[in-house]
Amino acid sequence: MSLSESKERAALLLIAILLTGCRAKVPGKTESAAVNWTKRHLTVGGKNDKNPVPAIPENIADGKQIFTSYCMVCHGLDGQNTGVPFAETMSPAVPSLASSQVQAYTDGQLKWIIENGIYPSGMPPSKGVFSDDDMWRMVLYIRHLPKQGSLGEPAIYGGSSK
Repeated sequence: MSLSESKERAALLLIAILLTGCRAKVPGKTESAAVNWTKRHLTVGGKNDKNPVPAIPENIADGKQIFTSYCMVCHGLDGQNTGVPFAETMSPAVPSLASSQVQAYTDGQLKWIIENGIYPSGMPPSKGVFSDDDMWRMVLYIRHLPKQGSLGEPAIYGGSSK
């Protein structure tokens, strides 16, 4: 095979890959597993960071208050997307924070995600919006989420908080 034939085949392969990648579709199990593994082990920092805020009821309640002032727009009041009309239709979908994929992150990784966001998922960074202690308190709330739907739907979407 000549050099020009090799280049032509490489160009055709690249075009095929790009065209295949342009389709919008729900990711399959394998693709989701690969993305989740990559985030947990390569992309998301903070794996060994420990939460310095004790998991006492007062700190969890503070975390809930902070969470519901900012994060509820995408994650609902309960962290499980209750009442969020677009949660399932975003690409990627907004994850339930009670899911095994989210709960598998270490506390340090959850704090890192809150602080830095996850590009291009739509999860914005909140560095400079919250103090470190506030972000650690949100991690405590994420670790102690209420029963799905028990807090009602965000008022912004026509619901009433419980």
